[in-house]
Amino acid sequence: MRKPRNFDAELKALEDKARELKSRKVQQLGELVIATGADALSAEELMGALLLLMETKDTGKREVWARRGATFFQGRARRSVPATDRDTSNAPSQLDRAQPTSGGAGAA
Repeated sequence: MRKPRNFDAELKALEDKARELKSRKVQQLGELVIATGADALSAEELMGALLLLMETKDTGKREVWARRGATFFQGRARRSVPATDRDTSNAPSQLDRAQPTSGGAGAA
């Protein structure tokens, strides 16, 4: 005879797993912000830049961003230097190029 399924226990296990995955996602997003040096931006600047990215429909720009992101991750995988030592040297130049776009959007 088959053992009856405990749906409540299965549902609780799924909810726990979903909570754990969401927590891990939030932590990884925070790590990305720090690794790129974007933690130097104010919360408003960062939010404005992210909103601008989400509103961008230009597939050419999105492809360029995707390639830059892939290059960033490939570079991190090859290096064993901690992110704080490596990324602080090139982050300001990337942020300087990105700020006029986000700054203009925030001012509008």
